[in-house]
Amino acid sequence: MQPATRPLLRLEVATPGRVPYAEAVGWQERLVDRRLAGGRDALLLLEHPPVYTLGRGADPIYLGGAATGGVPVVRTHRGGQVTYHGPGQLVGYPIVDLRAFRTDVRWYVTMIEDVLIGALGTFGIGAGRREGFRGVWVEGRKIASIGIAVRRWVAWHGFALNVADDLAPFARITPCGISGVEMTSVTREGGASDVAAVLPVVLAEFVARFGYAGWDPLDVARAE
Repeated sequence: MQPATRPLLRLEVATPGRVPYAEAVGWQERLVDRRLAGGRDALLLLEHPPVYTLGRGADPIYLGGAATGGVPVVRTHRGGQVTYHGPGQLVGYPIVDLRAFRTDVRWYVTMIEDVLIGALGTFGIGAGRREGFRGVWVEGRKIASIGIAVRRWVAWHGFALNVADDLAPFARITPCGISGVEMTSVTREGGASDVAAVLPVVLAEFVARFGYAGWDPLDVARAE
């Protein structure tokens, strides 16, 4: 898909490191309100402590062994089924007003897939799509998941890209409700092993793909 061509203001970006899931959701809520009030698009790029999340309509049956384990389980606003977030995974939460692009959720998800596919290509990983499924795949193995929410055409929540090698927490669940799915990571596919190395590549691809003029740092804790 071609980059967006409509001239836009600069994107605001926060890279706060490891953030508890509930705190990141609170930040997103404030940024959505700010965007609806005329503020700028924003992007949070971070990691979470271990947590399993269920989409708004997800079936708890897919939690499997995670339902009785010691890792927190959170029902959230995004679409999709169950997934895992934890250290070594780059999580991106774009807060984007789709009215500046296209009021088309399917188009937006495809754009995010394109961002991740392009970023993975930088590391020599031939990622792509899998017919009938969302997210990003490498020869049938899932490397990134996408689940979004939309409020008055402002999109939030976003994507999770597995970077590090530890994928064991996914074995306790049925990731994304797909039986038999094999999860993979940037490291396992021969790329970088550190989120800090992957983050700037994903950021550059996001800015270019969506056609922003550039980006500015955001102190998300103070954003109003």
